[in-house]
Amino acid sequence: MFRTRWFKATTVTAIVTATVLTGGTAWSADGRTRSRYSQAQLQSDLDAVTATATTDTGAPAVLAEVNIAGRRLRGTSGVRDLDTGGPVDVDGYFRMGSNTKAFVSVVVLQLVSEGRLSLDDTVEHWLPGVVSGNGNDGSAITGRQLLQHTSGLFDYTDQLLGSIGSLDDYQEFRFHSWTPEQLIAIAMTHAPTNAPGAAFQYSNTNYVLIGQIIKKVTGRDWDREVRDRIIRPLGLRHTFAPGNDTVLPEPHASAYLFFDRETRVETADQNISWAGAAGALVTDASDLSRFWSAIGRGALLRKAQEKQMRTTVLADEFQEDFPGSRYGLGLGFNPLTCGGGYWTHDGDVAGFSTKNAVSEDGKTTVVISISASADTPVQQAAWTLIDHVLCSRR
Repeated sequence: MFRTRWFKATTVTAIVTATVLTGGTAWSADGRTRSRYSQAQLQSDLDAVTATATTDTGAPAVLAEVNIAGRRLRGTSGVRDLDTGGPVDVDGYFRMGSNTKAFVSVVVLQLVSEGRLSLDDTVEHWLPGVVSGNGNDGSAITGRQLLQHTSGLFDYTDQLLGSIGSLDDYQEFRFHSWTPEQLIAIAMTHAPTNAPGAAFQYSNTNYVLIGQIIKKVTGRDWDREVRDRIIRPLGLRHTFAPGNDTVLPEPHASAYLFFDRETRVETADQNISWAGAAGALVTDASDLSRFWSAIGRGALLRKAQEKQMRTTVLADEFQEDFPGSRYGLGLGFNPLTCGGGYWTHDGDVAGFSTKNAVSEDGKTTVVISISASADTPVQQAAWTLIDHVLCSRR
């Protein structure tokens, strides 16, 4: 039922938010930019997302916010709730999933710039004895390898979520509280997938460990550092780590898991502690687009650390979806059909999926949060929306 490459889960009902800060542009006579990506084009792209929905998978609701060359476009398609209907709120909250990794990576790179740790420090140096057993060796794994998913560590979510195959399984799991130590311990019961540095293998274990390293370095939990270093400086008023609070604030669209054509469960409220520093943050459209704009503009890091964040390796397991896709430090890079590419990070938890893009020049940003099955036409429609926005600049 669950494929956890990006915390993917079979879900339905969507929030899609596309935010473009200066995208789809052409030059006017006075040298200022004007948009070519229109409200009608956005509506068409959103309708294409909901059009992919089927009885047991898809996205029956979509919301979008687009800012282009100083203009703000917003639109919806579908319904807020499968049972009660109603419009989707454009200001709705959603769980951002693995977008959290980009926030956490920024914190680490800021600590590097402050001289408080090095990317070449080993896990053993900061967390002695934590990564050991079954061939796992923390003394052979660096912080850089954790951030870039080249550590070879088993992904604990493959076991944790892979065991959920029925509604009863999910209901038992849904409100359970997990500690980082418990999640790491699950990974340590498995042998590594490859030697450290030998290959890219996406693993949420890496970022749970990074969260623990942040705590060891600063004396504070990772989410406090994210709050004080990113959320507050950027004025992200609707972004937070919920901890063990299970309630997603209103407004938000309904989100569902489908176990078969007759069995579904609404998943907006859940204990997200199982995701931790790998994917626990909650946000809304305006906040997340502001964050990705800051990433694109290089506003959060010094030049040396920005360069490190964007130094990539081939993302081997993503080649089927995106030939040529690469991964840096908490940041991916995907190609466009029109040439070039964009910086990105997907994010998925039960009921919510987020896709986004920042253009290579940092001037165009797209943020998409949807609820959809893994590897369905819904996801393809979202990637197409990104492609349309960024390629409209060419």
